[in-house]
Amino acid sequence: MVNEGEIYHADVYIKGAFIEKIERQGIAMPADLVIDAQGKYLLPGLIDDQVHFREPGLTHKGEIYTEAKAAVAGGITSYMEMPNTSPSATTVELLEEKYQRASQCSLANYSFFMGTTNHNLGELLKINPSEVCGVKIFMGSSTGDMLVDDPEALEQIFAQVKTLIATHCESDPMVKQNQADTIAQFGEDIDASYHPIIRDAEACYASSAFAVDLARKHGTRLHILHISTAKELSLFDNTLPLVQKKITAEACVHHLWFSDADYATKGNWIKWNPAVKKASDRDAILQAVIDNTIDVIATDHAPHTIAEKSNKYLKAPSGGPLVQHSLNALLQLHQAGKISLEKIVEKACHNVAILFEIDRRGYIREGFYADLVLVDLNQSYTVNKENILYKCQWSPFEGQTFDNRILKTFVNGNLVYNEGEFDESSLGMRMRFNR
Repeated sequence: MVNEGEIYHADVYIKGAFIEKIERQGIAMPADLVIDAQGKYLLPGLIDDQVHFREPGLTHKGEIYTEAKAAVAGGITSYMEMPNTSPSATTVELLEEKYQRASQCSLANYSFFMGTTNHNLGELLKINPSEVCGVKIFMGSSTGDMLVDDPEALEQIFAQVKTLIATHCESDPMVKQNQADTIAQFGEDIDASYHPIIRDAEACYASSAFAVDLARKHGTRLHILHISTAKELSLFDNTLPLVQKKITAEACVHHLWFSDADYATKGNWIKWNPAVKKASDRDAILQAVIDNTIDVIATDHAPHTIAEKSNKYLKAPSGGPLVQHSLNALLQLHQAGKISLEKIVEKACHNVAILFEIDRRGYIREGFYADLVLVDLNQSYTVNKENILYKCQWSPFEGQTFDNRILKTFVNGNLVYNEGEFDESSLGMRMRFNR
């Protein structure tokens, strides 16, 4: 077991949805199913605090059913989904429609962020903090039309919203100017290698610094998503324990794995907002995860169709699917000696539960929900078209061989994923928050 800073041998007894007993000396109690996991590693199910599953309205790219199924196959047992669907989830009524849909089809546990606009503060104040993971602000334009750029609206949101605020931080005016300058210099027939020049470190830092200043001014609980630059790391504190932090940060798997050198072979397939940048940024972000400057690891899973991503750079949308292979990638970084198993579990499981105050998830503990993933670090697995589960049918990891394999995933005590087979008789649950 890998849990709470330790790796040790133990038996786990599951009863119903919960972990009933953990015993290092072995459990002799009778059971309906006994799994011999000798030589394998049992982790808490990962909790992904940033995904885009595209439902409603964008279901040609992905849907809650398909993407949650891929997530479970990847060891992710709970997710928090973003509001930039069609329509955008910017009212309580529209938000609850997403919860209702997930209750009908999601194999993983779920929560949904409420979206912000320049004009929906009244809706944001209706949120029940115990039932909704948080509020999402696009402080840089991304997929959809949810850019919040009115300074007064931002002031009021930061001052009055009492639940967690998660932000996408890129300065939209700076990005637009960079793009205009790049086109003026090189023309419109540019490729994805220009993406980190257009969406550069300065645009990220300016927006993140603005958000941090607003949060400090109003005492806001701020969580900045997908840090992509070394420069932004100076905005965050690694001296306080997580429970005392009011300003936190997230790293995403693609910013820990890829660098600008990969645009030559991957092109638009690794076009994300914020952009994958220099190897020095990637390495600094990983170090910030290890030294607790960055608090959690997520995916920003954001599928688009092959046809959409095959457009020329300026027309191709940003984002890519990641939930099925994010744990494989993190385990591969461990196998390369770059991060410990204990730190992976801390950042992808424990800390997400702490940061969002999730009820009884994120740990292997008696009395907690039995959200668990069993992995083998002695099997290999190559990503290819035949084993990709995303509706979009591609992955930025295609052709990658991982020296590890995800074997089994339990969600609320149910063995939902078992070595390539799914049991869809039990669905995930709406997450609750101790706020």
